[in-house]
Amino acid sequence: MKVTRKKARMTSDALEIINNLFIKGKPEMERMVAEERTNAAIARQIYQLRTKARLTQSQLAKQVGTTASVISRLEDADYEGHSMSMLQRIAAALKQRVEVRFVKASKQPA
Repeated sequence: MKVTRKKARMTSDALEIINNLFIKGKPEMERMVAEERTNAAIARQIYQLRTKARLTQSQLAKQVGTTASVISRLEDADYEGHSMSMLQRIAAALKQRVEVRFVKASKQPA
């Protein structure tokens, strides 16, 4: 009986290499990466909605009742302090609503 083995696919994709070496199969690292992706997605959405509405950070801040520096922090992908109440205030100012979904966790976050 001949046993065949799949040859590992070689890649030159830096992100895939980093994922394979440092993240894949390490639950804590996978959780951290998923959290950072969420933070980046929230920041990107706030920025895109604000710019689509043709508002500056100062203008949005005034509508929300905060400062431009707070809006700037919220649009920073590294920011981790998103509060639901602030997101709802921003959404209301941009004629949007916040939607939160719970989805079944997979073994490997997307």
